[in-house]
This record gives sequence, structure tokens and C-alpha cells, in this order.
Amino acid sequence: QVQLVESGGGLVQPGGSLRLSCAGSGFIFRINSMAWYRHAPGKERELVAHITSGRSTNYADSVKGRFTISRENAKNTVYLQMNSLKPGDTAVYYCNAAAGYQLNDDYWGQGTQVTVSS
Repeated sequence: QVQLVESGGGLVQPGGSLRLSCAGSGFIFRINSMAWYRHAPGKERELVAHITSGRSTNYADSVKGRFTISRENAKNTVYLQMNSLKPGDTAVYYCNAAAGYQLNDDYWGQGTQVTVSS
């Protein structure tokens, strides 16, 4: 019954911004670590950003200083604010609820396409 519903992807020009949202249900959102991954064709899946229940964060080197992950527990939602977007950011972005003491398996959103092109 765990479900992750994403929104916010689309087409944007280089240097532009997008904010992705992921709403979770079926688990106690506030105590679970959350993450955003991305997967481009021909490349392996990459961890983009991670946030713990205590709001400690980690980022891939390629997005540091440009992307910000945050969470609003009252809305069971995790966000990814993406600024100064580059063509290399083009990928399908996936929301992840991490396995741990609460969840026996990782759970994934449906994926949302982000395309950065002029």
C-alpha cells in the first residue's frame, strides 16, 4: 500500500529551474529517509539527493550548489528544487522511500521526465 506520486517535471531551457514534488502514503512519512534518483538512457541510475528524517542532506557532486532537497512532513511531501539546469541533467527522475527499519523494500515513484534543452 506504499505509494509515491510525483509531479513537476517538464521541458526547460538551460539555466532554468524546476521544482519536483513527491507525495507519499501508506507509511509513516516523517520517520523515513527519502531520496531522488535519476536515470538517463545508456547510463546507470544515479543518486541525486538524499534527506533523512532529521533533515540531514547529501547530494551528488554534479548537482551540489544547484539542487536542494527538502521535506514538508505535514504534507507527506519531499521536494527537489533544481536551479541552473544543464543539458546533462536531462533524465527520468524517481522519488524513493528508503528501506530500513520501517520498510522492508525500497519504494519508487512512477518517474517524471526532465528535459533541459534550448
